[in-house]
Amino acid sequence: MKVAVVIPAYRVKRHVLDVIARIGPEVERILVVDDACPEQSGDFVERNATDPRVVVLRNKVNQGVGGAMMTGYQAALDLGIDIVVKIDGDGQMDPALLADFIEPITSGEADYTKGNRFHNLDEIRQMPGMRLFGNTVLSFMAKLSTGYWDIFDPTNGYTAIHCEILRDIPFRKLSRRYFFETDMLFHLGVLRAVVVDVPMHARYGDETSNLKVSKVLGEFVAKHVRNLCKRIFYNYYLRDLSIASIELPLGLLLVLGGTIFGVRAWAASAAAGVPTPAGEVMLSALPILVGIQFLLAFINFDIASMPRRPLSRRRGARA
Repeated sequence: MKVAVVIPAYRVKRHVLDVIARIGPEVERILVVDDACPEQSGDFVERNATDPRVVVLRNKVNQGVGGAMMTGYQAALDLGIDIVVKIDGDGQMDPALLADFIEPITSGEADYTKGNRFHNLDEIRQMPGMRLFGNTVLSFMAKLSTGYWDIFDPTNGYTAIHCEILRDIPFRKLSRRYFFETDMLFHLGVLRAVVVDVPMHARYGDETSNLKVSKVLGEFVAKHVRNLCKRIFYNYYLRDLSIASIELPLGLLLVLGGTIFGVRAWAASAAAGVPTPAGEVMLSALPILVGIQFLLAFINFDIASMPRRPLSRRRGARA
C-alpha cells in the first residue's frame, strides 16, 4: 500500500527538518503544508530538505491544523495514496512509530488509528499538569460526542487513515482549527469506521504549544454538545430505531420530572417552615432513580453498538 505523511507546518522551523529526516523508507511521499507560516517554513524546507519524497504545499491564508490537513489529504488522494499519516512538525511525534500506526490498517483491523499518550502510566508524569487535566476532561467529552467509548486522548494529532474512508469524509464540514482531530472522530463515527488507539510515548521538549486551553474551552464544549446531539439523532432516530431510542428520552423525562417535582416540594415545605413529607420525597426520588436506570441502559447499548468490523474491509470484501 502506498503511504504518505502529511506534516502541517506552522512555527516549526526548528524541528521540521529533523522530523523529515527520521521518516522511514516505507513512506512514498512527504507532504509538508505551509499554512501561511510567518517563518516561511515552506521556503525553508524547499531550500534545505534533500529528500526527493518531499513535496511542499501552501495555503495562502492560515487555516489552522484542520485546514492544513485538508490540503494535505486532498493532495494525497490526487496522488493515489492508500494510507495517509499525520505527523506534527514540532518533534513531539516519533516517526519511528509509523509502522505501528499503519499495521492495523494494512492488516484489516482498523480504518483509522490515533496515538494514545495515556497508555503508559509511568510516562504520564512527564505531561504538564494542566495539559494532563485538560486532556482527561476532553477525552470523556469525546467519548460522549463521538461514540468511541474505548479510545482516549482524542486531541492526539498522530493519526493514520485509509484513503477508502478518507474519500467519504466531508472536508467542508470539518473544524479547521484545534477541534479538528475530535471532529474527525465524530465524522468517522457517523460513517461507522473502526478506530484503534496506538500507544505512544509522551515527548515534551522546547517546542511551544499554540493551543491555549482558556481560549478554546468554550468552543470545545459547544462543539461537543452539537456533535453529541447530531450523533444521537443520526444513530437512534434517523438511521434506525431500537430500544435505546426509547430509553434515552424516557430516562431524561423521568429524571427531569422527578427533579422539578422534588425542588418544588422542598421549596413549598421550606416556605411553610415544615419538613417535606416522606411521600413527596419518594414521589421525587422514584422517577429519578428509574430514569437513571434507563440512562445507564442507554449508555450500555451505545457502548455495545460501537463499530467492530472495519469499513474498508467490508468494502474490499464486496469488491
